[in-house]
Amino acid sequence: MVALPVLEAMLPSMTAYAQATGGAGAKAFPKRLAYIYLPNGMNMNTWVPETTGADYTLSPTLEPLAPHKNDFSVITGLAQHNADGMGDAGGGHARASATYLTSVHIKKSASDIHAGISSDQVIANAIGGETRFPSLELSCDHGQEAGSCDSGYSCAYQFNISWRSETQPMLAEIEPKLVFDRLFGNNSVDESAEAAARRQKYDKSVLDFVADSAKRLQSNVGASDRRKLDEYFTAIREVELRIQKNGQMPPPLPEGAAPNFNDDYTFPSHMRLMFDIMTLAFQTDSTRVATFVVAHDGSNRPYPFAGVSQGHHHLSHHRNQASSLANLAIIDKWHASQLAYFLDRLKSVNEGDSNLLDNSMIMYGSGLADGNAHSNYNMPTIVAGRAGGTITPGRHINVANGDRNDYVPIANLHLALQQRMGVKTDRFADSTAALEAIA
Repeated sequence: MVALPVLEAMLPSMTAYAQATGGAGAKAFPKRLAYIYLPNGMNMNTWVPETTGADYTLSPTLEPLAPHKNDFSVITGLAQHNADGMGDAGGGHARASATYLTSVHIKKSASDIHAGISSDQVIANAIGGETRFPSLELSCDHGQEAGSCDSGYSCAYQFNISWRSETQPMLAEIEPKLVFDRLFGNNSVDESAEAAARRQKYDKSVLDFVADSAKRLQSNVGASDRRKLDEYFTAIREVELRIQKNGQMPPPLPEGAAPNFNDDYTFPSHMRLMFDIMTLAFQTDSTRVATFVVAHDGSNRPYPFAGVSQGHHHLSHHRNQASSLANLAIIDKWHASQLAYFLDRLKSVNEGDSNLLDNSMIMYGSGLADGNAHSNYNMPTIVAGRAGGTITPGRHINVANGDRNDYVPIANLHLALQQRMGVKTDRFADSTAALEAIA
């Protein structure tokens, strides 16, 4: 089975549905939301733009996003108060990731875990029944789910940002091939394994199994839909081929060990495959909410493909050394270039007079600001997309006055995004009000 993108031939029924539910016309396109999590904080000196408003100048770190300056806003002045230690020594990385989308103070324990439901799962509970998958959880990092990881905190805290309940993390899928098979299978484990075996035996694409149906469909729709279908099927096949070439992610390595980047696997390709798969999932309305952990907090991955051979976590403890800060800025800028790739992909998918990015919200950031201090105040945050016209991008929005006591709970942003996704609530975790500065 291959899910279809929204076609013009479908719009009459979608318009009728929108009108019946209080919308109209273009509002028939659903809203989507992706949370992209980066570890270890940022070099805030090169991250934060110097001016605010719509005519702000991009900071050096965000320069790769220049072609999309009107498609996103930089938000400063947000804080995660519940990631403070509150008497629990150490564990800044575990708290950063586990509180990022839950905004609750986690219990310090290696076995008796206690966090809270995350924002993505609040949304999945409200609207997940409208799609094949209530939510999608992705990562480029192997997760250790048992035992103690960070100063006595359960490993489950450090490797997960999505939580179904206070005690149940949503484990992320790491292998692009397995995510792809989930999206383009019938959700049956037995059938999926059988179909995968047949494809591998005969070196076939999922498209080969639906070729006749696709040809019939293309003969019964207009020229615009035929072009859209051709672009969509081409994108599917390109992802399949890249998955085959990328190989599998190598197993976790001990602290300080250098991975072998000469194998088929490459981290940049892995990351972009996950962005491509999220684009396909949103395009086909297979899910409307996704989380993507680029790497777990505390990850010491080196970035030789960006010119940095030292580990990320090591550099984040820069102690204000110029060389470490410079290398940290290079990593931050490389990450920004990958976000630019994702925004390109979303903008390439047309939806009526708009595009997929116009109907989406992409929240991009880290659970820490300055990794050296494990600070969770003035958290680096970007919100891209227009959410169907309910968000005004293209600005640097400072929601605080610079004083620690004036920082706004990041839960206010979570609440604002939840409401735009259709969740009928006026409170989430420690929120004080929905962050309407993004409107």
